[in-house]
Amino acid sequence: MEVKRIPQAIVENLQNTLPKLLTKPVRQGGTVALFGEILADRFPDRSVLGGAPFNVARHLQAFGLHPVLITRTGSDALREELLTCMEKSGMDTLGVQCDPLHPTGQVIVHMEQGGHRFEISPNQAYDFIHAGVARMVALSTQPDLIYFGTLAQRHKISRRALNGLLQSVNAPRMLDINLRAPWYDAQTLKRSLLRADLVKINDEELKIIARQLRLPGDNADEQARGLIEQFSLAQLLVTCGAAGAWHLTADGTLTYAEGGALASGMVDTVGAGDGFAAVFILGTQRGWPASLILSRANRFAAALCGIRGAIPEDPHFYQPFLQEWEAAPSPVL
Repeated sequence: MEVKRIPQAIVENLQNTLPKLLTKPVRQGGTVALFGEILADRFPDRSVLGGAPFNVARHLQAFGLHPVLITRTGSDALREELLTCMEKSGMDTLGVQCDPLHPTGQVIVHMEQGGHRFEISPNQAYDFIHAGVARMVALSTQPDLIYFGTLAQRHKISRRALNGLLQSVNAPRMLDINLRAPWYDAQTLKRSLLRADLVKINDEELKIIARQLRLPGDNADEQARGLIEQFSLAQLLVTCGAAGAWHLTADGTLTYAEGGALASGMVDTVGAGDGFAAVFILGTQRGWPASLILSRANRFAAALCGIRGAIPEDPHFYQPFLQEWEAAPSPVL
């Protein structure tokens, strides 16, 4: 009988992951598994680590929760930069896989009037997240929430890993829709929506999805209600940039909050939605009422628009928010 040899890449990932699994302390609550891309955002004047799952995870760590980022990097300098950044911030590196063949993800950010445009490279390490390792990490950490998006589902390998993770862990699922052309299609959207409990989307993306999925209604409210009904969602969160955000539940309860005012001038909007998502997750974990969650998320997202990039370089950026929210700063692991 022929004995199949386990690929070396899998062996190396297991060697890196198993010791951490065996020595990992048990956590009580506040654990969020974030599945998806890690990449370097290349701005005209510099490069910074990014990707929605990483950005959200970094904020959650600063807020005092326990984010577990399930992703994959290349065996390159960007990986070392990422691990150094995560360890310096006290973040859990258990779920960061290493790919010997594909590079750590990169995105060129084109700054444009009133916003930005992403140029996303294909065949990056996060397209090849290993399903077995991802599942082991999720089972070992038993998250209270699973966060995922659409970009990391563009390749069948990572898509399979996400499917296995969602089937293995019984926890609420938050889908953060970040439509990045040409890396999505109607099938990916439908599959993601069917697996989600809570969906975060911006107002422009709602229009696009309404067209693609032929949702009923001529306005955002009707389309949102159609989306909830068609995919049996518990909650829908719609962000509207400077105009604020609104939240709709399956029972029809609608909550609206106006946008937060910029304390200083606008620098860029990169990562504002990720900051909003992080505060929303924190609020649901802490049991804040919907109106308070939206108000605080709007103010935090507005503050991020006053700095360059998605993540503040100075950790003291978080202090006024933590003091206001009566949240303790995160401990170093």
